[in-house]
Amino acid sequence: IYCGDNLTWLKKVPDKCIDLIYLDPPFFSNRHYEVIFNDGEEIRSFEDRWQGGINHYIEWMKERVFELHRILKDTGSFYLHCDWHASHYLKVMCDGIFGINKFRNEIVWCYSGGGIPKKDFPRKHDVILRYTKSENYYFEPIYRPYSLGTIKRGRTKVKGKYADIGLRKEGTPIDDWWIDIPKITSPTDPEKLGYPTQKSEALLERIIKTSSNKDDLILDPFCGCGTTIAVAQILQRKWIGIDVSPAACKLMKNRVEKNGARGVEIIGLPVNMVDLKALPAFEFQNWCIGALGGTVNSKKVGDMGIDGFTFFNRYPIQVKQSENVGRNVVDNFETALQRVKKDKGFIIALSFGKGAHEEVARIKKEGLFIDLLAVDKLLGFSEERVSDKIFEFY
Repeated sequence: IYCGDNLTWLKKVPDKCIDLIYLDPPFFSNRHYEVIFNDGEEIRSFEDRWQGGINHYIEWMKERVFELHRILKDTGSFYLHCDWHASHYLKVMCDGIFGINKFRNEIVWCYSGGGIPKKDFPRKHDVILRYTKSENYYFEPIYRPYSLGTIKRGRTKVKGKYADIGLRKEGTPIDDWWIDIPKITSPTDPEKLGYPTQKSEALLERIIKTSSNKDDLILDPFCGCGTTIAVAQILQRKWIGIDVSPAACKLMKNRVEKNGARGVEIIGLPVNMVDLKALPAFEFQNWCIGALGGTVNSKKVGDMGIDGFTFFNRYPIQVKQSENVGRNVVDNFETALQRVKKDKGFIIALSFGKGAHEEVARIKKEGLFIDLLAVDKLLGFSEERVSDKIFEFY
C-alpha cells in the first residue's frame, strides 16, 4: 500500500508490469463529502471540487492515465469508473492515450436509490470505460443463469446459426449493462465502511474475474477504503493500492489483513515535519489525533472547535495546522471545555507562542488543565509512549 499522490508513485513503477488496472477517481461532481470510518470512530472530509473547471480536471486525470497506460502489460486491461459529469470527456481523453481501436466497452452499472429530481430523469447509473493495450488481452466471459421462461422455451424462437444449438450449459453471457449488482446505500449493509463512494465487492469481483488470472498483479491508484485490493486478496491475485489519505491506507491495511494478507506494508506515511505540513487540513487533523491515540469528533456542525477526543476519558482535542498559536486559541478552547463540562484537554499545533503558554498557566490556577502539544513531539510517539503521555497528563 502506497500513501501519497498517486502520480508520484506511478512514475516509479516499471513499464508493462501490471495485469489489470481499476480506478475509481474523484468524480467531477462539485460535492463535499464527509467520510465516517468504523461507526464514527474516524472521520475525514474531502472535496471533489475542481476550481479550474472540466479542463483542469481532465488534464489532472490525463497525467495519471498516461502513467497507467505505460505500466500496463500489453495483455492487460484498464477499467475507469466515472459518472455522467465527465464520462464523455474522459472517454475522449482515454481514446487519445490508448487509441480509439483499443476501446472495448462502455459498461453501464445501473442501481436504485433515493433522490428523485423534479425536472430531470433520475440519474441512476455509473459508466465504466474498458480499454486494453493490445488485441492480445485476457478476457474470461461471465455467465448468469437463464430465466425460467427462457429455460421453458429453449431457443426455438432464435433464427440463424444458433437456432439448433439450444441453451448453453453455463448460462447466458453477461452484457455491458449491469443491473444485478446493487449499490451500497443502506447504513446496515455489512460491507459499508462509511466511505461515501465505496463500491460493492461484487462489482470488483466481476471485473477481476473477467480480466485477470490467479497470481496476476492488480493495481488501484485511487484505492480509498480498499475494495479492489480486498477482493483481489480473496481471489488470490497480487495487488497494489495507492491513496493520498493516511487514514484510508490504514483502513485498507486492516481490511486486506482480515482477508488473509500477511506482512502488509504502508509505504509513504508521514514521517517528518515536511510530510505533515504538506498534508491537507483534514488529513493533518486525523494524523495528529491518531498519533495521540484519540478518535475524531463525529460532530462537524457546532463542534465548538473540538476536533477529537482522547480514547479513555474522552478529553477534548483541538488541532491547529498553524505556527505560533496564541492566547486567543487557548481562550476559545477553555470555553469549549467548560461547555462540555471537561476539566482537561489538548491543543495540538505546529508551534505555540508565549501568550498561549501564559494563558495555560493562568487557567491551571483555576483548576482547568490544557496541554499544549507541538506536532514534532508527536512524531516520535510509539503507541506505548502515547499511552504514557496521556496517563501522565491524567
